[in-house]
Amino acid sequence: MNDMTLSQAQDAVAAALEKSKQIGVKMNIAIVDAGANLKAFARMDNAWLGSIDIAMKKAKTARFFDMNSGDIGRLSQPGGSLYNIEHSNGGLISFPGGVPIKNSSGTIIGAIGVSGDAVENDHAVAEAGAAAVK
Repeated sequence: MNDMTLSQAQDAVAAALEKSKQIGVKMNIAIVDAGANLKAFARMDNAWLGSIDIAMKKAKTARFFDMNSGDIGRLSQPGGSLYNIEHSNGGLISFPGGVPIKNSSGTIIGAIGVSGDAVENDHAVAEAGAAAVK
């Protein structure tokens, strides 16, 4: 199967929530399936409202290009091969916090996007969520 199940999406959200609590941050966590459609979402109490859209766009960015959203950011700097890509696809996010999710055989089945704190923390929480999917 090359798509994420609801159970897998919920596992990713649970792991991301746990990591958020461990590091003391309030996050918005979005999970998209293989088609970049929203599969699961969690907004921690008092997490920034403006980060809801950012989390969803980070997840879509990671799935559309099958790479971490921060990697897209490095390629999209002025003079870079993907300069201005964030204006495509209805708006992308090109900073850390979006991570592809792979199944146990290494096939990308979706992505996670996390927003609500410094991008380093967003990325750490996204990595924890992605790692929880089997």
